[in-house]
Amino acid sequence: MSSRNLAATVAVAATLTIAATATATATAAPAAGSSSPWDHTAAGTVFLPNPVQELGNESLTDAKDADYAALAPAYHRFTLDHLDGSGTLTGQYVRVKSSTGAAAQLVGGAFPAWHRDVDQFEQVMGYFWVTTAQEYLQHLGFGGALRPVNQRQIELRVDQYGGDNSFFRDDKANITVGKGGVDDAEDAEVVVHEYGHSVQDGQVPGFGTTLESGAIGEAFGDYLAVVVTSWRAGTPTRTPEACVADWDSTSYTTDVPHCLRRLDRTKTYPADVVGEVHADGEIWSRALWDIRGALGDTKASTLIVEAQFDFAPDTTFRAAALDTVAAAQRLYGSSAAKAVTAAFHARGIL
Repeated sequence: MSSRNLAATVAVAATLTIAATATATATAAPAAGSSSPWDHTAAGTVFLPNPVQELGNESLTDAKDADYAALAPAYHRFTLDHLDGSGTLTGQYVRVKSSTGAAAQLVGGAFPAWHRDVDQFEQVMGYFWVTTAQEYLQHLGFGGALRPVNQRQIELRVDQYGGDNSFFRDDKANITVGKGGVDDAEDAEVVVHEYGHSVQDGQVPGFGTTLESGAIGEAFGDYLAVVVTSWRAGTPTRTPEACVADWDSTSYTTDVPHCLRRLDRTKTYPADVVGEVHADGEIWSRALWDIRGALGDTKASTLIVEAQFDFAPDTTFRAAALDTVAAAQRLYGSSAAKAVTAAFHARGIL
């Protein structure tokens, strides 16, 4: 969950309106030579991944959803892939739903260049970043040389929750992103964090039934959020890469840099355990961050995701760490396994 104030519930709940100015809409264009119903594409406008991180400007604020001049350089036109050709934000890996305004529709073969002052912008953001997260997993080899990970169509509900919180529901396999403060879907790292819960649920149905397994879930969501956005937007970042949700957190933090959480905290187990999944997750996420530092993004993220197939729904830090070491050994040999062991040892987990 990307909750700022959510109680430590560690089970399954891991935690629009402008009318088209044209009278006719067009379907998305199919990719050249395509025979798949999901190979349609269309242009859309997104943040990459959010204005604070891209512009390095920690003074940006929500300003009641205003679209002001300082944000202008943060908007980018990108191609949305894997669409179904219906002219809506319905694709192979996500379908976007909104009950607070009009659904985004293609106009003249593209989605209009909506900005953050209209709800359709968040819809496009949600579609783009869930799809990007799945493309990142496939880039690692999942669904190719490795077994598929979460290659299902999930539902993303945009701006349907009035609080400053987003969450994943495993009973319906959907993600809800809230609109309190900075609308959550405006920050790619919030969207991808929630997709991280969907990933783990796809690998281990019902994952996260205890405090420690719930903390692992929150940590993985934070880790995936950072590595996916860095993969798409590039590094180095203008704000600390380990900082999660730089833009969303401007609404509820006063310290600079603004961070929902960080991957580089120095917490250890069991000394820093407080019994709250988001706080305790920073122990696990630091281990994942150190593995990435030691092995590089591709190897680290591949073994981290592969290991999760072996997790029990109620796994412990120690058991999950041993599964991760085993995955490193299996995929990359003893040198990688030693690096993974060292990362967990530094956190007091092994």
